[in-house]
Amino acid sequence: MNKYELAVVVSAKLEDEARAEVIEKVKAMITRFGGNVTDVDEWGGKRRFAYEIQKMKEGFYYFIHFEAESTVPAEVEQRIRIMDNVLRYLCVKQEA
Repeated sequence: MNKYELAVVVSAKLEDEARAEVIEKVKAMITRFGGNVTDVDEWGGKRRFAYEIQKMKEGFYYFIHFEAESTVPAEVEQRIRIMDNVLRYLCVKQEA
C-alpha cells in the first residue's frame, strides 16, 4: 500500500454542513475503491486565492491523507473532477 495526500479546494459559498458533506463524499470514494483514510486536515478556514478560480476569490483547503493501491488515486480524481463544489484538487504520493 502506498501513502497519498489529496488536496481539495472547496467553494467558499457553501455552508459548513455542505462543505462537510463534500469532504465525506470524497472520503467515501477513497474507501469504496479500497483505500484507508488516515487523516483529514482543514487548513485554517477560508483562504484567499492568488488568482480567481471560476470567478471566486476565496475557498476552503482540505488535505486528506490515505493509504491505497496505486490505481485508487486515478479513480478518485476521475470522480472528483465532476463534483460541483470542488474548485481544485491534487493527489500526490508521499515518499516513505
